[in-house]
Amino acid sequence: MLEIINRCNDPFFNLALEEYLLNREDIKKDIFLLWQNRPVVVVGRNQNTIEEINQSFIQEKGIEVVRRISGGGAVYHDLGNLNFTFIVNDSPSLTLDFTRFTAPVIKALQTIGVKAEDQGRNDISIRGRKFSGNAQCRQKGRLMHHGTILFDTNLEDMEQALTVDYAKISSKGVKSVMSRVTNIAEHISSSVTIEEFQDILSNTIDRDRECRELSTFELSVVESLRDNKFRRWEWVYGFSPSFNIRKSQRFDWGSIDFRINVKKGLIIDCKIYGDFFATGDIGIIEQQLIGVRYRNEDMLQALESMNLASYFPEAYLNDIIELIRK
Repeated sequence: MLEIINRCNDPFFNLALEEYLLNREDIKKDIFLLWQNRPVVVVGRNQNTIEEINQSFIQEKGIEVVRRISGGGAVYHDLGNLNFTFIVNDSPSLTLDFTRFTAPVIKALQTIGVKAEDQGRNDISIRGRKFSGNAQCRQKGRLMHHGTILFDTNLEDMEQALTVDYAKISSKGVKSVMSRVTNIAEHISSSVTIEEFQDILSNTIDRDRECRELSTFELSVVESLRDNKFRRWEWVYGFSPSFNIRKSQRFDWGSIDFRINVKKGLIIDCKIYGDFFATGDIGIIEQQLIGVRYRNEDMLQALESMNLASYFPEAYLNDIIELIRK
């Protein structure tokens, strides 16, 4: 396995680096990297940014906002958080299988006396409290899996920075973000630093790994991708028009929110938001619905003609179809 050494804490650069490595078809080895960001809110690819952040708080604190290329919900990073990324050859057996990638984190924690376990669809927890959220993205036959590790994060800033999804909280039977998350540091009896834990995790993943830093050329390519995509307002916030019809619901696998603008009976604009994990580009589905008559049967016919299973996991399909029927 190849470890890319990355000491940069610029969130725009780090997310650009992930996309760059995911698209490197010439690198045949499995890749992993461990990295940190300065304070930032990272929203999922399919989320409406303005609904996920506390705008006044992040401006006051100088917290940045960036969009990643994977699905899932918004998360907060700071230098008390450690991120891990795996990039491997894709296969059907890996579809929404997070355990292969969370297992090294759980094992590394065992070595310092902390018992952790997988929880729900994409979390790792300690005593029922989440410290790691995970997401995936597929492109060109490669799979990227990445996750957060709350080691000693400022949980108060995290709670303030994120706009709380009250539907998610009530479904979990808890009252706030703070009550359902924890830092690893709270559960360690010995004095282990985040740097020491990073070394432990690297060795747990692959003690015999190859390690290297980015070349000057690679750095320049990633910096260009950062500046031309990840820093741009159009990518982070995008165009968020007002919609006159909304179909939304939270399911066991996450939330999905159709916002549809209809004029003279035809769909003239459509956006699909949510913290779900897609297997294809949701923008293609949005475009497929434009120009379609706003009738359930016409919408379903338009979607069925493009094979929804190419964009959503099979387990989601019946729920999505029933939501459209409502």
